[in-house]
Amino acid sequence: MKLDAIGDWRRTHYSVEVKPEMDGEEVTLFGWVQEVRDLGGIRFVILQDKEGTLQVTVPRKKLSSEVLSKSDALQKRYSIGVKGVVKKTEMTPRGFEVLPKEIKIFSTATPQLPIDVSGKTPANLETRLNARALDLCREENIAIFKIQHTAIETIREFLFKCGFIEVYTPRIIASATEGGAALFSVDYFEQKAFLAQSPQLYKEQLVMSLEKVFEVGPFFRAEESHTRIHSSEFISVDIEQAFADAEDVMQLLEQTIQHVCKAVNEKRSKELAILKSKVEVPELPFKRITYDKALYDLKKKGAEIPWGEDIPTPALRTLGKIHPYFYFITDWPTHSKAFYIKPRDDNPDVCEGFDLMWRWLELVSGGTRIASKELLVKRLEEKGLNPKSFKYHLEAFDYGMPPHAGWAIGLGRLIMMLTGKKNLREVTLYPRDKFRLTP
Repeated sequence: MKLDAIGDWRRTHYSVEVKPEMDGEEVTLFGWVQEVRDLGGIRFVILQDKEGTLQVTVPRKKLSSEVLSKSDALQKRYSIGVKGVVKKTEMTPRGFEVLPKEIKIFSTATPQLPIDVSGKTPANLETRLNARALDLCREENIAIFKIQHTAIETIREFLFKCGFIEVYTPRIIASATEGGAALFSVDYFEQKAFLAQSPQLYKEQLVMSLEKVFEVGPFFRAEESHTRIHSSEFISVDIEQAFADAEDVMQLLEQTIQHVCKAVNEKRSKELAILKSKVEVPELPFKRITYDKALYDLKKKGAEIPWGEDIPTPALRTLGKIHPYFYFITDWPTHSKAFYIKPRDDNPDVCEGFDLMWRWLELVSGGTRIASKELLVKRLEEKGLNPKSFKYHLEAFDYGMPPHAGWAIGLGRLIMMLTGKKNLREVTLYPRDKFRLTP
């Protein structure tokens, strides 16, 4: 088949912009063939673009032989252009159809597609991920990533309004950001380097100059955990604020979440309907419960956690039933949190760290940071980390480190909350985990 060039054709409308009241108007549409239904004397072509679908109707006795020849050749996922006339009709769900005057075929597709893009024939997640480029063409996936776009757009706009500056920190680093063994090593000009686990140390240093900073970007953890909520490469939304403590940034965080929920509700109602998901705009402030209160609530439900231990997932699921919405867990045991989280002055066994939970799922972790070099060295040693490995970060504390606090949102988990999806891989364009490096 000879393929067509786009030539001087340019799109006049997306599918969602075509309306019944445009009856008689000529339009130029681009997209992909989602489905072809042939009823003998008439053929229906469902054209899909990033905004949705519309019906192109081909009555055999009324159109030119060239248009009929092109329509006869169409198969699923062909990339095409249609120049035609809008016709108002009661026979279609949206109240119109497009009668083609010209059709261009830009590219073809294999007849045996690995998955059904229309979704009528379901496929399991692994099959879908193996054909991810095609899977992302499904209406449901387009809806997920439009919601993600709106969430990130809203976060940026809100943080800009609050005086934050967007920054970009290194991904190739010389030592662990947060300690631990969950690091990917890379060869770096005959030196050993690592992929960054987070921007934590850099964003702390940046508050000495820019005061209020944020970053949206990918980070990497060699996660041994192969669960529905862990990934080796993930997008994190980080903020750090000078002259602030945990309570200040908790208030900023709950306002951010409220803005995101409101924006998604207002701008993405169509996408939420496709996903059969509902997003409530939360009232502020969010509930705050201490670590001790969480353990007390769990004990009443028969789940006893020794003080000082992290709360395991089964217990978090129980806690999520007790508190089935947004809530903060505060006042964690100091030794359970990262070395840079500040111990409380009145009780050093407890720190000024917090987690924002949504039901059982941890969405955000944050807290007041240590601003004292001596205390930071002590905490590094308590964590079994070598202060010499953090030489350049510790030097920054000789230059006037202010009191500061911050947090990090796991974007994938936030999108799970907004879309109702149960697996992080479904809300990640191209997931990376212990067993998946392709596509």
